[in-house]
Amino acid sequence: SQLSPPALSSMALLQVTAPPLCFLLLSLTLYLSSSLSLSSTLTVHDLLKKKGLPAGLLPKEVKSYEFNADNGLLEVFLDGPCLTKFENRVFFESVVRANLSYGELMRVEGLQQEELFIWLPVKEISVNDPKSGIILFDIGMAQKQLSLSLFEDPPSCKPEEGN
Repeated sequence: SQLSPPALSSMALLQVTAPPLCFLLLSLTLYLSSSLSLSSTLTVHDLLKKKGLPAGLLPKEVKSYEFNADNGLLEVFLDGPCLTKFENRVFFESVVRANLSYGELMRVEGLQQEELFIWLPVKEISVNDPKSGIILFDIGMAQKQLSLSLFEDPPSCKPEEGN
């Protein structure tokens, strides 16, 4: 006659698999919290400064943000669409997205600048040489040079009055 292994009770099986399962869940939770959001440790304005950009590129009214350090995706959440002014009027949608790397925001979505009564999407923002005191805005048809001093402090943003 052939011997068969003793049947494991469901309680014994739980005791065998629980520690590895708990470890796996804890590891996954820690990984996701560290890679998806730095908002618990840095404000988005501090993150911009750490990445070589001025804090005043985004308004004071930022509600939260998520930054994925692996792919550079930055998502900024505001209470709602709003208007502010740097040199010209600027419109922020309620969510602004961009790829953030040192000294630049690329593939910007959710940000427009008024030029000669026309609203143009801001596509890229870069600071190539901080010593120059210049920040570049790519608005599609042209690159606009502005003084970095306009962006030292986060501006107040008023709720949208009709874009």
